[in-house]
Amino acid sequence: MSARPFPGRRGVLRGSLAASAALTLPVGLGAAPALALSGRPGAGWGVQTGDVTANSGLVWVRSDRPARMIVETSATESFRNPRRWHGPLLGAGTDFTGTTRLHGLPSGQEIHYRVLLADPQDPRRTGEPVTGSFRTVSQRRRDGVRFVWSGDLAGQGWGINPELGGYRIYDAMAALDPDFFLCSGDNIYADGPIAETVALPDGRTWRNVTTEEKAKVAETLAEFRGNFRYNLLDENLRAFNARVPSIIQWDDHEVTNNWYPGEILTDARYTEKRVDVLAARARQAFSEYFPISTLRRPDGRVHRVQHHGPLLDVFVLDMRTYRNANSPGDQGADAQGILGEEQLAWLKRELSRSRAVWKVIAADMPLGLVVPDTGDGRPNIEAVAQGDPGAPLGRELQIAELLRFVKHRRITGTVWLTADVHYTSAQHYDPSRAAFQDFAPFWEFVSGPLNAGAFPANTLDGTFGPDRVFVKAPTTANVSPAGGYQFFGEVDIDGDSGELTVRLREQDGTVLFTKSLQPGLVGQ
Repeated sequence: MSARPFPGRRGVLRGSLAASAALTLPVGLGAAPALALSGRPGAGWGVQTGDVTANSGLVWVRSDRPARMIVETSATESFRNPRRWHGPLLGAGTDFTGTTRLHGLPSGQEIHYRVLLADPQDPRRTGEPVTGSFRTVSQRRRDGVRFVWSGDLAGQGWGINPELGGYRIYDAMAALDPDFFLCSGDNIYADGPIAETVALPDGRTWRNVTTEEKAKVAETLAEFRGNFRYNLLDENLRAFNARVPSIIQWDDHEVTNNWYPGEILTDARYTEKRVDVLAARARQAFSEYFPISTLRRPDGRVHRVQHHGPLLDVFVLDMRTYRNANSPGDQGADAQGILGEEQLAWLKRELSRSRAVWKVIAADMPLGLVVPDTGDGRPNIEAVAQGDPGAPLGRELQIAELLRFVKHRRITGTVWLTADVHYTSAQHYDPSRAAFQDFAPFWEFVSGPLNAGAFPANTLDGTFGPDRVFVKAPTTANVSPAGGYQFFGEVDIDGDSGELTVRLREQDGTVLFTKSLQPGLVGQ
């Protein structure tokens, strides 16, 4: 593992942060966080940072009432001579959430910050400060890069279970001291109500923290917002957010299962059947509850590139917003595909411009794993692969075009990371095994869920020649987190050699599989 220039950071997490979190921890985790100081704005939902660069970062907070967001930064925890940032006025229009952009920060440094919420009528009246820290991106190759990734939180009715310690996987990820966390989507399950109890197959009872908004599928803006607030009731997640910056993407469950633009639902649980209406409400709540730089642009997009010095660029895809309708995927022409023409052109352009040693393509869905969509009784396909191992068809055509582009432009160091399927695996794609052969070999790594039902491994489609080198998955569907099968992945790039090592890990951090890749290669 690469040397870390900031020792003791995790000690801060388990020391001062734990004390700070205790000030606002909801009793029994079931109620909204209490005020730190009576009659003053409270920030009991914690803080988080996102889309951190070499000299900037976004800081997020939620207040319990109208408040002015103020951020102070310092090179030390003592906050001597802090730098102050005046953020937005938080109000009902954004569900009392807000984000402040910090800029002009030193690169490769630990930034300590605290968020104050001030009474708009009396700036002297502030609530208890909430603290956190993050590292800005280092421009020094020798510092290396380490990050973790996963997805799928509170799915299939498995929510925050205090008897199991809540979302414990975040503690294991934090212990690795990552530079950032890549969430591959399904940050919430807006279509998955949380019941107070669930009967387990072995006779035990799973007990959830419950809230009003999680009692039914989300349809209104208030219900979507409540889904994002639900996860922030977990102390482990709040502690993690305060110390590890995030790169967030979305997938289907931020709206509803397997959705695509223009879809009209047949699900009897919904009174609003128009997916486009639900997606607009979900997107607003999503933009309110995560610090994502591009959502504040005029086009409000999720796809973006995050640069992490000379070693790494992360290409964050949106495989949901621009896709065509789910179908059997057997059409011989498909320009729209799963990315849309504009996003595909953007991805090609940014990949060709990248000078980073490694180009991680963060996909919210896998490439060669067959993910069916049989919700309406038809044999439709939800992801890319459609089960026919022959020449590319349907959405595979767009991926074939992209893979061909990478090969012919001799773009080195591409690695695909994803979640979605609720198990962990490693697939190596090679043209010598494939029906479509005009591409360079590459790896795809899958990891998840964070806290959701686990499922058996999906079938492979031979079009791009995948070989499943490793897999760990249950043999039965919807295994609860109490039964294990919760996973995350780690990527560690060595600053000296440039070698990239992927480790697939279990919930407690146990390493299941390791693969090291060498820099400078078009395919491997």
